[in-house]
Amino acid sequence: MCGIVGAIGERNIVPILVEGLRRLEYRGYDSAGVAVLKDDQSIGLCKTVGKVAELDDKLEASPLRGMLGVAHTRWATHGGVTEANAHPHLSGDRVAVIHNGIIENYQEIKDELLAKGYEFLSETDTEVAAHLVHDFLEQGSSLVEAVQQSVARFTGAFALLVFDAEDPDRIVVSRVASPLVIGLGIGENFVASGVPALLPVTQRFIYLEQGDIAEITRDAVRVVGADGKAAEREVNETQWTSDAAEKGPYRHFMLKEIFEQPSALADTLYGRIESGHVVAESLGPQAAKMLAEVEHIHVVACGTSYHAGCVGKYWLESLAGVTCQVEIASEYRYRKVVVPPKTLFLTLSQSGETADTLEALRIAKQAGYIGTLTVCNSAHSSMVRESDLTMMTQAGPEIGVASTKAFTTQLLSMLIVTLMLARQRGMSVEKEAEFIPYVMHTAVAVEEALAMSDGLKLLAEDFAEKHHTLFLGRGPMWPIAMEGALKLKEISYIHAEAYAAGELKHGPLALIDEDMPVVVVAPNNDLLDKLKSNMQVVRARGGQLYVFADRQTGIENEDGMTVIGMPHADRLIAPIVYTVPLQLLAYHVAVLKGTDVDQPRNLAKSVTVE
Repeated sequence: MCGIVGAIGERNIVPILVEGLRRLEYRGYDSAGVAVLKDDQSIGLCKTVGKVAELDDKLEASPLRGMLGVAHTRWATHGGVTEANAHPHLSGDRVAVIHNGIIENYQEIKDELLAKGYEFLSETDTEVAAHLVHDFLEQGSSLVEAVQQSVARFTGAFALLVFDAEDPDRIVVSRVASPLVIGLGIGENFVASGVPALLPVTQRFIYLEQGDIAEITRDAVRVVGADGKAAEREVNETQWTSDAAEKGPYRHFMLKEIFEQPSALADTLYGRIESGHVVAESLGPQAAKMLAEVEHIHVVACGTSYHAGCVGKYWLESLAGVTCQVEIASEYRYRKVVVPPKTLFLTLSQSGETADTLEALRIAKQAGYIGTLTVCNSAHSSMVRESDLTMMTQAGPEIGVASTKAFTTQLLSMLIVTLMLARQRGMSVEKEAEFIPYVMHTAVAVEEALAMSDGLKLLAEDFAEKHHTLFLGRGPMWPIAMEGALKLKEISYIHAEAYAAGELKHGPLALIDEDMPVVVVAPNNDLLDKLKSNMQVVRARGGQLYVFADRQTGIENEDGMTVIGMPHADRLIAPIVYTVPLQLLAYHVAVLKGTDVDQPRNLAKSVTVE
């Protein structure tokens, strides 16, 4: 959720902190702040409600300078959106803290600290951390010891960055569930909640693991694991560049990322198909053996990733012949789950740190599945490290909160996994050879769909003043309708719902009138005739249809029905191709309405708390 940046060096690090926050704006936030240790060893603090640009303006008017500091963008949980509640939080003139996540038992600790005479200036759970660390320091603990002692008291999921004005040569950080990455420099080191924040200053990173506490100085990083012992963490060099987090010629990151989909899809295929065959070993050395045993699959995910899992269910059952259950992670983790023999547990996540999905994975590791597989876009994330098999989506950095290329690469990854599973379960080489050309054509087909953008910009005018929209689809296009509705509501704030078209008569038909646009996804497949009947039911009630139809279907414009001709795509890859114009429609509607496309209100890119 929130953004974290910290730095220690031999130069003024305030510009690095602010730029890091700017590059983390996609995470969603409502206030921002920075604290630095000034040259006179006092703590300089600047906080504001609103965007990072407003913080930058405030720093321009009243500059801060320091060679050690931390910065934060807050997404409100405990306490409203106020400057007092914004991070960083201080304890006296000694301790500064920033914090992602939730300290669930903060009230109990707060009562103890109040009894000791500590004064609280905010409504947050974070201020408890600042005062508790201060209390341990006053008792004679070192900063590392004080953070260890404090974290031992906390219940919840969180990441902490702390510095002590009386110990000016180090930042101490703690990671419990909420992700942290350390960036390595020369004579300076950095820490952040996401790699994009630090790309302007380094490409060398250490990914902290669950329970790690790290001491960061100008010349070294020392990590202590959850067991309290010194730990070695691998140094990784990222291929992501600073330019990847820039909009370039595009008006918004979302539009840039929509148009990056052909290259992202091509990258996702690389190394997974060779000589016309899927390569199961690309998931891991034990993948072929494990997949050959699978008879059932349990897919768990959240939000857009859940929609990808729902599409995957249709592929897995029809092509690989395995039963598949798809479930929302926040529901899975709080119910008693019956695991059939020979069941594979599959998670989908863009960040690999989604709190509910990650916890579901950890539960699954103890629940009797034959193995775990994650489909993910972050190579060094917790889910990737903790899963037996991994399928990296190769989408690259996605800055816009509303997912686009991360979703379509998840879909393609699910299709590839399905073919891998089908081959291990006995699909013939000849049958596989029928599917591979369509899979390899996906990027080209998406490129053709992108050419529809100008027409969809005009179509968006029909939606901009509406308050509600209904999306319909059948079979694997039903989850695509769900994703289309989600995109529209996320960035345009128009209420949108999706239904399986066969459910129209079971309730949603009551909503149909001339003010309710009805969007239909209609590829040329076996369910087309059924879908046409559903469309006639809408027309008979005066509904206004907008039909995304394969040009080979013969569906044409009529009174009350606008047809958006789609380039032909084989039914195998149609869910991926039909996603693209729905993304573009949502984007152009949001632009017309003047909403914040890349950072829609109340939403965050990576949901790292419940």
